[in-house]
Amino acid sequence: MIISVDTVTKTFGERVLFEGASLRVGARDRFALLGPNGAGKTTLLEIISGEQTADEGSVTLAKDAVVGYLKQEAIEMHGRTVLAEALTAAADVTTLEHRLSLLEHEIAEVSLSDEDPATADRLLAEYGRLRDRFEHAGGYGVEAEARAVLTGLGFKEADLERPTEQFSGGWLMRLALGKLLLAKPDVLLLDEPTNHLDLETVTWLESFLRGYEGAIVLVSHDRAFMEGLVDHVAEIDQRRVATYAGTYERYLAQRELVREQQRVTHERQLKEIAHMQAFVDRFRYKNTKARQAQDRVKRIEKVKAEMVELPEERKTVRFAFPQPPRTGEEVVTLAGVHKAYGDNVVYDKLDLTLYRGDKVALVGPNGAGKSTLLKMLAGVLEPDAGERRYGVHVDVAYFAQHQLEALDGAKSVFDELDAVAPGWTQAEVRRLLGAFLFSGDDVNKHVRVLSGGERCRLALAKMLVEPAPFLCLDEPTNHLDIASSDVLEAALAQFQGTIVLITHDRHLIRSVANKIVEVRGGRSTVFPGDYDYYLFKRAKLDAEVQSGPAAPVISARARSRDGAVSEEQGPGAPGVARKTKEQKRAEAEVRNRTYRATRENRGRLAELESRIASGQHRHDEIVSLMADPSFYEDPDAFSAAMKEYAELKSVLAEMEREWIELADSIEEAEAGE
Repeated sequence: MIISVDTVTKTFGERVLFEGASLRVGARDRFALLGPNGAGKTTLLEIISGEQTADEGSVTLAKDAVVGYLKQEAIEMHGRTVLAEALTAAADVTTLEHRLSLLEHEIAEVSLSDEDPATADRLLAEYGRLRDRFEHAGGYGVEAEARAVLTGLGFKEADLERPTEQFSGGWLMRLALGKLLLAKPDVLLLDEPTNHLDLETVTWLESFLRGYEGAIVLVSHDRAFMEGLVDHVAEIDQRRVATYAGTYERYLAQRELVREQQRVTHERQLKEIAHMQAFVDRFRYKNTKARQAQDRVKRIEKVKAEMVELPEERKTVRFAFPQPPRTGEEVVTLAGVHKAYGDNVVYDKLDLTLYRGDKVALVGPNGAGKSTLLKMLAGVLEPDAGERRYGVHVDVAYFAQHQLEALDGAKSVFDELDAVAPGWTQAEVRRLLGAFLFSGDDVNKHVRVLSGGERCRLALAKMLVEPAPFLCLDEPTNHLDIASSDVLEAALAQFQGTIVLITHDRHLIRSVANKIVEVRGGRSTVFPGDYDYYLFKRAKLDAEVQSGPAAPVISARARSRDGAVSEEQGPGAPGVARKTKEQKRAEAEVRNRTYRATRENRGRLAELESRIASGQHRHDEIVSLMADPSFYEDPDAFSAAMKEYAELKSVLAEMEREWIELADSIEEAEAGE
């Protein structure tokens, strides 16, 4: 174990964050630390890092283990360029490099002056020792590695020589993360590392951390990021820390099974207590039964002492979000748009049209112009040339993190929302606040004391009181926990207007977007499908670029209904050469070969479908048994059924995973005909 957290307790005043918390982290483990807002996740990271002390218990690190901690707050940096600041993370290496440079100068001077040969020998010996240490520490590659990490985190090559004072807090957080990755501590403690990153940078970071040689403990609300990285989950809930082995999705399944078993045991204990209490109530005053009644009283107390404590159910409030006025079919059009910042031309002759019901995610590399495009679509930024046209009855609402500063800190949460909801009853205002997880006394809190996540929820609730038919959202899930993100996701999924959003949250994109617009090289390319369709097409296009065209063809780019260049080429596109009989015959042979090659997979697919249906049927039978109180009277039957239930859930999940892989394999084979 590289980290051992033993029975740690932490309180603030009368509030207990966690008690008796224990955690074991191995040298290559990847832990996600989960729990509702305020559960104490950041506090536990600070206790592990040594920045806070526990009230009880202890934290032990392996001998000489180095811990690196990325906080949520921005860090002050000044007086250096971005690259020079990053290289301070490798201070030992840069110190060695400086000492080697001085020794080279001294050795040259000694050689020229013909001083005592012993002095030259001593200097050369020291130089040799230091050079060995420098090489062993990767000194000759440290600058190249720093450049690679910084560009992976979104910095352009020209940014590396700019002073850190010229960058915003979000970019300084990226730099702080880069320094931590370059320092290569034995343990990385990461508190919301994806908050200030765009989608492509999050993907890069996930890939980098998968190959990291040390242990990782992270707090994150990005489900896709956790699923792609972690192999353990530690959950802080109701002052306890529970540990689960496996991915994030496996944690969800295990947690549900544990809670189901807790509910079953709790119900059995209640039934046992009620049965014994009935005996006590009936016979406690009869001489012939008094002793037996007293025995049952003692047994009742014992069962109560061992009573399973059920986890508090997360409150979810259903709310029918108001729908916007219906617009014309065309919502917004950019025609021949030109936009530049000084000499930097971001867009030239850009054409893009969005239609009613489009739910668009803007994706693309950092600095490609996603935020610029979103602001032009929202009317927040004017194009330098060209035209922006809104359709009939189109009103726009724009959300970005700076909207949080527009909230009135002197008002209560209730009053802040009530001010934009004229004609609403108090019950309606409270119901909407409840949907965004403000309940009870929370609605009376002053806005100035709210956390970043709470402010974000309140600002989003204000936007959805009377939503505009065209929503433009820039990183709406920043600072939101998973439960809050679910609320927003539900609201956007049922929204009947048009949405354009930028987000690094792949789960949100998959749940909401029905169209992807890729921004790259000053152009917008529309992918008329969900995020997984975009990834499939993007990988295919990248492969074609790398391998080159298989045969010379005449091609033409077609304009899509969306007004942007489409990634598809229709079979009747102008300029495409007509196919000869030989070409058609060859294509038919390819299709036949593809069918023969996938025949075995198709057979396995059909078999899996049958087995999944059968397994699901048995799963439903066991769930029905659980609803029958008599099911729990036979402990052996109950134990066997619960074992079968757990095995069934695992087997079903594995069969469904194989089914998806086979289906994808068949689809890819057919797509590559």
